[in-house]
Amino acid sequence: MGQPDYRIYELNKRLQHRTEDSDNLWWDTFTTEFFEDDAQLTLTFCLEDGPKRYTIGRTLIPRYFRSIFEGGVSDLHYVLKYPKESFHNTTITLDCDHALMVTQHGKPMFTNVITEGRLILEFTFDDLMRIRSWHFAIRQHRELIPRSVIGMQQDPTMVEQLSKNITRMGLTTCTLNFMRLCVILEPMQELMSRHKAYGLQPRDCLKTTLFQKWQRMVAPPGKESSRPPSKRRKRKASAGNNSGPGALNNRDAPPSGKQKRSPGPQAFNLGSTVPGDVMVVGEPTLMGGEFGDEDERLITRLENSQFEPTNNEDGSGADKFHNSPALQQGGWGGGDKNNSQPSSSATATPTTNTTLTEAEIKQE
Repeated sequence: MGQPDYRIYELNKRLQHRTEDSDNLWWDTFTTEFFEDDAQLTLTFCLEDGPKRYTIGRTLIPRYFRSIFEGGVSDLHYVLKYPKESFHNTTITLDCDHALMVTQHGKPMFTNVITEGRLILEFTFDDLMRIRSWHFAIRQHRELIPRSVIGMQQDPTMVEQLSKNITRMGLTTCTLNFMRLCVILEPMQELMSRHKAYGLQPRDCLKTTLFQKWQRMVAPPGKESSRPPSKRRKRKASAGNNSGPGALNNRDAPPSGKQKRSPGPQAFNLGSTVPGDVMVVGEPTLMGGEFGDEDERLITRLENSQFEPTNNEDGSGADKFHNSPALQQGGWGGGDKNNSQPSSSATATPTTNTTLTEAEIKQE
């Protein structure tokens, strides 16, 4: 694994291999080798009208370096004096308080421009060691021209023209115009990508993007929403279920006109399949909010005291075998505590025999 300052040396060496025929593909390859896919480049400096700060993303970094050479620069390299390195979990930070950006201009005449500032670079802690963040804070700059060029000029007007700066804080006019344009183009990248992906009109893309930004501002991620909790809807018991114990058997009958049919099977017998505990599932809240922790299904357990399958089965069995002749003849129901009527019929016979005995006594 290389060192951060050695990566800057490799970056300078790659810039020296640039030719006049270098196209966009060459610059994109250069940026891919030294910058991460989500890298950002920031320039801060102060002009006559106040401080400036420009930040561009990975897609515009190749165009930034190319604009430097298109502004008349023939050579570009960086010099780091007394850099400091700090290691973190996944990154390595290089902080150089005395960093120099040296450029050589051939137009309108040979000029050596030295831009001094503080350079803070954040590298990824891996084998590639690509730059994730580039921040160059410019403090001052100097423009140097050969003394021989001034000595050859006898015209005072030409000497006054040579004394004027050809850059502003070490940046060419082409680079400054590009950075100003990036301030407009960088926020519009989301609009352009949305237009390309969904085929929406520019006005619709702007409305959708602004609405999503407003939602993120109102309810930022990591904070709970301030909207009240959604109401849960529970199924209410119908009047037929509370009418009596025999109303449970009416579920098998076809529903009336006002009663909705259940999506279950037609021959569904509640008494034979469902236990005494009834589970009610609340419907999830789909409309009026986003999915979250509040939109989970609520399951409530209700105790149905009216439904007692054990008592119903015992009562139905007594009704079925109440008039059975087997209980009146023989000893089938002798030990059953529920068979009270057969025992009463058995005691009626002695009463008849007592009446006949009294008649015989009168005849005698």
